Amino acid sequence: MNRIGILVLWMLASGPAIAAQAPSRKVASPDVFLITIDTLRADHLHCYGYDTIATPAIDGLAKDSLRFSHAFTPSPITNSSHTTILTGLLPSTHGVTDFAIPLAATHLTWAKLLSAQGYHTAAFIGAVILDSKSLAPGLDRGFEFYDNFPEHSQAKARWGRVERRGMDVVQHAEAWLTAHPRGPHFVWVHLYDPHDPYEPPPPYSTTYKDRLYDGEIAYADSTLGNFLAYLKAHNWYQNAVIIVVGDHGEGLGEHHEETHGIFLYDATTHVPLLFKLPGRSTARVIDAQVRTTDILPTVLDLLNVSQTPQFDGESLKAYFTGEAADHIAFGETDYPVRFGWAPLRSVRTLAFKFIEAPHPELYDLRADPAELRNIFADESADVQKSRALLADLRAKQSPAPSGQAGQTSSTAQSNSQLPDPKDKIEEQNLLHRALIAAEDDQPAEARKALEKVLETNPKSPVALRQLGELELRAGDYSQAAGHLKSALQIRPNEATVAYHLGQALAKRGDLEGARDALEASLKLTPGQIAPRVLLGNVYLGLKDLTAAQDQFEAVLLSEPNSAEAKAGLAKVKAEKK
Repeated sequence: MNRIGILVLWMLASGPAIAAQAPSRKVASPDVFLITIDTLRADHLHCYGYDTIATPAIDGLAKDSLRFSHAFTPSPITNSSHTTILTGLLPSTHGVTDFAIPLAATHLTWAKLLSAQGYHTAAFIGAVILDSKSLAPGLDRGFEFYDNFPEHSQAKARWGRVERRGMDVVQHAEAWLTAHPRGPHFVWVHLYDPHDPYEPPPPYSTTYKDRLYDGEIAYADSTLGNFLAYLKAHNWYQNAVIIVVGDHGEGLGEHHEETHGIFLYDATTHVPLLFKLPGRSTARVIDAQVRTTDILPTVLDLLNVSQTPQFDGESLKAYFTGEAADHIAFGETDYPVRFGWAPLRSVRTLAFKFIEAPHPELYDLRADPAELRNIFADESADVQKSRALLADLRAKQSPAPSGQAGQTSSTAQSNSQLPDPKDKIEEQNLLHRALIAAEDDQPAEARKALEKVLETNPKSPVALRQLGELELRAGDYSQAAGHLKSALQIRPNEATVAYHLGQALAKRGDLEGARDALEASLKLTPGQIAPRVLLGNVYLGLKDLTAAQDQFEAVLLSEPNSAEAKAGLAKVKAEKK
């Protein structure tokens, strides 16, 4: 057995008392590889008992790993769930409860903590929703390299613009490792493929033609196999800590949820979790309930990193050598709030799940693992215990920093008058179909789904916004302005909607209306560049040269190389002559 394997096994077997007496001589730190597979249900992997799929890479890794059979994410959406993995915090603690919400600098990440220990850090993402320059600001903190998507991509297809195939992601990671062989390394690889739309490449599109979601998983498994083979070929596998985990699952029509984000049932919160330790194989199945908040504390414990921040999770090291108590798993989703519906909170043990909602739910998980029979009763001891746990959790959490959407959760939690997401799930399915159709450049399909939403809910701000953006791209500026105005009347604090309205009005020639919309957008979110450039050009059109100059100069203060702002200033100077 190699030196690091002996050290780790000795520490695990002996406990902290003996570990504290270890010689002071330093041992090389193991590499750490985190592989997150998006939208991956635990019950759709072969090693978790799903016999109708072939996932040889994950099965092979499981033979060298600790496999947790009951691991749960607190969040069913990508940004929140990944931020939880990278910080060890619940969404209501770290504040990233939706897309494009910045991660506050006060929250430390894996990369920040391990870079302080001398690790070289890099991240390779498979989807633009984790791009740190757009939809995931702050997630790159501490990484030496973060493989964002190219700006201003002109690609019409999803690939390269919205999503990367898993093989592209791992090849980027392998290229970086080859160029940076000196360790120790912390590398995060994100495989997005199982996320909808389900479009696996051949041969998986044929092998799984009737189960395309499984085809995407099988393809993601093949890319993981490529990466693990690379690590073995370069002698980085044996002595590494390797974690494979799903960020959340997928509804697949259960409880009428086609995808994920809205509900907190096991279909979207039960995820696979494999933990490979340095040294020789340590295959074992652990049936205790654990959380994705536990992963970072465990890694830091394994690496003997002291003076770590407070986490909402706990180290799992005690599970590696003996039995430990099940952890209570909290679930949170504020994603319904963006549609005007109530947020949800849940408490899960191995015996029951309680879901706090306008119409509360309680499930006996041993008798009803599919969560089909709601046995909620106010007087239930499990309900009372769960509500006490949720109240205690809220009391411990600090308020989100000013301006962060984490504030939404605290205000939304107290608003029981909002519609229950269970009553709105068909509307959500239509909105999601429209979003995917628009991303895939299928405007007719997107328009059809949105119009169907508006037939039953004429005041859906999300449908009005999406339809307005669709018409804006199609060049129907009058229709776009009408829909966007309606959306803004319902939600006057939406900076992006105000910006798009300004675009539509400017294109239509209504410069005064465009000016008002753009000023409203910038008042809500002053740091935007594109709306400020457009406002400068609108002022030019209105012959207000001083105001135009102010806007262009403001852009150049934050982006000194902005060609659009420089061109705008040149026009101002030409007009003043």
